[in-house]
Amino acid sequence: MISYNWPLHELHTSHSHHNLIPNKLKVPSGRTLCYHPIMIGLFDSGFGGLTVLREYLKTYPEYDYLYLGDQANNPYGSHSAERVEALLMHHVDWLVSQGCELIIVACNTASADALRAVQQKYQGKPVILGVIIPAAEEALRQSRFGRIGVIGTKGTVASGAYERELKKYAASLYHPSDRRALDSVVITQQACPLLVPLIEEGLVNHPVTNRLIRDYLRPLKQANIDTLILGCTHYPLLQNTIERIAGKSITVISSAAAAAQAMADYFKRHPDLAERLSKNGTRRYVTTDQPKRFAELGSQFLGEKFVAESLGH
Repeated sequence: MISYNWPLHELHTSHSHHNLIPNKLKVPSGRTLCYHPIMIGLFDSGFGGLTVLREYLKTYPEYDYLYLGDQANNPYGSHSAERVEALLMHHVDWLVSQGCELIIVACNTASADALRAVQQKYQGKPVILGVIIPAAEEALRQSRFGRIGVIGTKGTVASGAYERELKKYAASLYHPSDRRALDSVVITQQACPLLVPLIEEGLVNHPVTNRLIRDYLRPLKQANIDTLILGCTHYPLLQNTIERIAGKSITVISSAAAAAQAMADYFKRHPDLAERLSKNGTRRYVTTDQPKRFAELGSQFLGEKFVAESLGH
């Protein structure tokens, strides 16, 4: 069993609105102190990306992390693509200013609507990655019959991003061994607009949430999917319930877990980046609104308690 009880290393800062400068960095004894850490930045519209960070910390606890949650503009699924792009650009700029050389856009909606634009702006410096492609690739590898379902926010589903990536990588990754498998993948999507609000209200195990999951999964089960992508980083909190309702014949893919798993291959192909990133084991949590609430609810997503600070917009 994996333990999430790593020590909390707090980054104390001077709260000058847009330029949060490290004053004192607590690190485990025996480690070299790096006053200008080259960090892994994770961005999300709110809490959901903490499930991605949770997966990263299982495998890469030694790196320095800066998490930014845009709680002030959450949820992104209800914004236009243009608005999401503007928000993502603004917050990636801030992460870059703080010393992040690897940035994970840990939000499916932002990955769908704006990842390409922000990647084009920065041209690989820093490296900016999303969560959609790793989940699509894993679903194609796991699918037995080629019937893949996707659940996500309205924005993610409407963007068609998962459908595009699944079709793009199908030729190289979809190689079923079962004779009953389809020659090409068939994708069924379902928007689940009420799940994120219920999760953020702490109603993960509420009967209303369970009933909604049944309703949302019904058309996917009727389409006989064999693989289901959780296309929202909030949904790992519901994964046990989703797996139970979906049934044993459906393999559930978490976009959070898939994103973290994909980093092993990325670091193998880019050892210079893996080596350049600082390894003091520090973690810093920043939100654009309500830091106390962000830390309280966010601890459920991360699996451990933490202290959050306000970006101070």
